Amino acid sequence: MIVLKSKQEVTDIASASKIVAECLILLKQYVRAGMTTMDLDAFVEKEVEIRGGKPAFKGYRGFPANLCVSINREVVHGVPSRHRVIMDGDIVSMDLGVIYNNFYGDAAVTVAIGDVPEETKRLIRITEESLYRGIERAHVRGRVSDISHAIQTHVEDAGYSVVTSYVGHGIGRALHEEPEVPNFGPPGLGPILREGMVLAIEPMVNIGKGDISVLDDKWTVVTSDGSLSAHFEHTVAITENGPQILTKI
Repeated sequence: MIVLKSKQEVTDIASASKIVAECLILLKQYVRAGMTTMDLDAFVEKEVEIRGGKPAFKGYRGFPANLCVSINREVVHGVPSRHRVIMDGDIVSMDLGVIYNNFYGDAAVTVAIGDVPEETKRLIRITEESLYRGIERAHVRGRVSDISHAIQTHVEDAGYSVVTSYVGHGIGRALHEEPEVPNFGPPGLGPILREGMVLAIEPMVNIGKGDISVLDDKWTVVTSDGSLSAHFEHTVAITENGPQILTKI
């Protein structure tokens, strides 16, 4: 069942989302070569708590950390480790969820560490652009798959692949709510977009093929062909005045 939020509930989700946005900005400034992925996890835990929130991922379905940190061929759900050192030339995806006053916010960014090839920069740029192409289609009386189709079209026109095994989702009093928001498919299908829907839209894009595998930790999703992957996400409210990005300062 899709839960439509009141204006007050959207405001409450926006408060959680603001914490996510602020912390991701700080993470982008903080991350550097030589630190471990666990350093990022410890840093963001403190920053979330300073703002009165609680990291949403730790313990969720057994996930062991506060932050998902995925490097290079890792698509999503990378588990922070004291043994995983970030290197110059890596790309690092950081996905953060926050609970604040019983409401959730969720967003992700991918950043390049040091010098990376132009094709790597292009992957990051196209993935972020595809997110905004999807958001542009998030209008009342449209369909969920209008978002999906806009993302897929932009990605595939650039010569890349969308990951089809994982999708975006509704969000509010739960981290994952209906509807699912795929990053692929023809337009004009799926639930009608209505005011009060709040969606976490999150394209995952591979330079190579879209096939994925899951590592032995049962969490970390990687590209099957070893190609690089990027991930961006925003929490977005559907309003009569157009999409409102809640996880953007």
